Amino acid sequence: MILALTATVAIVVLDHTSLRAAPRSAATELTALWRGDVVEIRGERAGYLKVYDYHRERGGYLKSESVHATELTETAAPELLTVLRFLRETPGSETLGISYGAAYLKAVPARSLSAEPFDAIARMAERLADEASASSSRSADAAAHLEVAEQFGIRMQSFERNGRMQVCYDGELFRRVLTMASATAEERAHAVLGLTRPDCIDPTLGPVPRAALDDERSALLDEIKDADLTAMLRTRLHVRRAGVWASIAYSQARRGEPSGTAAGRAFAELLAADPNELGEDRRGEYQDAVLRTSAVRWAVSLPTPQSGALALSAAPGEPGQTCIALEDPHRPHSAPLVRRCTYGIVWMASAQTLPQGPALVLAVQPLESWRELWVFHESKGGWTVDVLSPVADDPEEGYVEYAGFAPGPRRLLIAREVKEHGRFRRRFEELRLDDLALVRQASSPELLRDFGRWQDVAWRRDTLALH
Repeated sequence: MILALTATVAIVVLDHTSLRAAPRSAATELTALWRGDVVEIRGERAGYLKVYDYHRERGGYLKSESVHATELTETAAPELLTVLRFLRETPGSETLGISYGAAYLKAVPARSLSAEPFDAIARMAERLADEASASSSRSADAAAHLEVAEQFGIRMQSFERNGRMQVCYDGELFRRVLTMASATAEERAHAVLGLTRPDCIDPTLGPVPRAALDDERSALLDEIKDADLTAMLRTRLHVRRAGVWASIAYSQARRGEPSGTAAGRAFAELLAADPNELGEDRRGEYQDAVLRTSAVRWAVSLPTPQSGALALSAAPGEPGQTCIALEDPHRPHSAPLVRRCTYGIVWMASAQTLPQGPALVLAVQPLESWRELWVFHESKGGWTVDVLSPVADDPEEGYVEYAGFAPGPRRLLIAREVKEHGRFRRRFEELRLDDLALVRQASSPELLRDFGRWQDVAWRRDTLALH
């Protein structure tokens, strides 16, 4: 909903604008107003406007240059729309743009109303939420801007994610755009992208409502026809679909259902995306989809028959658990060499024996976009299993995977890709197999000699770490 404005109004155009008790600079400051605040004009005196702020229920005086007076009439509508279009493309002016959008909706006759103002206001509300999420030193300003937007019926949702507060627009106007026959293909695409953001899903949502939400997200994305869109919007849609289908694959696997088709769709959408069309400011969307799709990449593979000196088996443990046992196939009735249980998804298709080790590696996914590598190997005290995580602390997104094995001295080749504090980082490492200590690392496999000689052929063919 957008707040109805009165006919004679002024829109505040500067932050920290002083509302004073009298028309002079030395008069008492009653409160500070912000860009986008709307006041009713009740007079003019000595370069000041006498105004009343209905939101704060307070009157006072504002300097004339700090506000822009506007009429809310049909004749003023074209000018308001022009300003709205300009502010829509001006980052940092979101509250001002939302205010002009509300003024335009008040002024334009119903017969001339299109989806454009709703699209513009929704996109600016989304940017405002992103600014509030990223705000630290300017947190007071961000809170004030959110309060301005709230005056016009713009609602935000907030929740804690990875130790920081995430603010998201609730998407009401995006949904309205999708109901309007006059909405263009571009406006509909922006609306769907705004309604399917992965970072705006409440992390406390349970598995059943989350699965329903993912089905809704995939249906919305499939409604958009790519042919009528720009190359950048087509790529953004492919990237978003990849992330959504990766989430669906994870949910299916958690329920014990076949997930290969969903994971295959995620890969197909990701391969259809051209990251060069996104630009630097949208590059993170592609990298996020790569991490999510990589986490479920083993869903498209079937386990192969095991042979050699080691055999791995999976069996149910406590409710929700899978227990993995490593056994010597030549001693079928003996106790397992090592056994470990997990609540994560065990991708048995990833199990790979390293005869030169001897060792075995296995991919385990405890979270939707977080995949670990279990390393079964023999040490002085017997067999053990060590867990390699994408990063040591504060799991956000990431995966680590087996990339090869160098036999002498024994070194494990791995690839890691993670998202930490909003930044993406990828590296390739050589680890000493005996204790998994880091030997060397680089940002590219070409910089490590052993990767050139000993990297696994199947890994190089299937991995997304070389994207």
